Amino acid sequence: MSSAPSQVEVVLPCLDEADGLRWLLPRIPAGLAVIVADNGSSDDSVSIARDHGARVVPVPQRGYGAACHAGLLSAQADVVALMDADGSCDPAQLDRIVQPVLDGSFELMIGARRPVERRAQPWRLRFANRVLAGRLNARTGLALHDLGPMRAARRTDLLGLRLTDRRSGYPAETVVRAADEGWRIGETWVDYRPRHGRSKVTGTLLGAWHAVRDMTAVIDQPPSSRVPT
Repeated sequence: MSSAPSQVEVVLPCLDEADGLRWLLPRIPAGLAVIVADNGSSDDSVSIARDHGARVVPVPQRGYGAACHAGLLSAQADVVALMDADGSCDPAQLDRIVQPVLDGSFELMIGARRPVERRAQPWRLRFANRVLAGRLNARTGLALHDLGPMRAARRTDLLGLRLTDRRSGYPAETVVRAADEGWRIGETWVDYRPRHGRSKVTGTLLGAWHAVRDMTAVIDQPPSSRVPT
């Protein structure tokens, strides 16, 4: 990773993802700066991130959305990409979502996860994705296959959406608010591998239910319910 100013910053929301960061950070393409938004890790995530040249942003408020948004607020580059820190997606494929934003083809690009191994996507996750994508598409008129965690947009545009969810609904809220604003939203396939370590969100049936609940609540909100910040 280069220390020079970058046109693109990658935000990695993180909670105890030491194994994932060890695999992921050395594979970040040259020229991309990295922000690890740490949600209170008790393992070696912070030291691993710093050892690989990433900027660490402490996020005291627990929640996936809280970590994502803190990373976005801390970013300075024109374009911000978000992806999970668990090593389930390959950072070498970031260009698939970043380049269409840089060249102006889309305002928001989403990486739809395509499992390369069956165990990469347990049945509860496949079911949740199917339900959520259907509800999201009905709400927005889009035809997305997945609410993938790998996505990219211009930083100022994302901030302008005034996202308020700080839990698991953050990815869905991003798409819903972008669609409400008339953004051009694109989707491309990215490889999806078994994550390193256990998921804090979909690693259990209860966690999967919480994620579906949070995202459904965001998807079902009408445009007028947005709270200005």
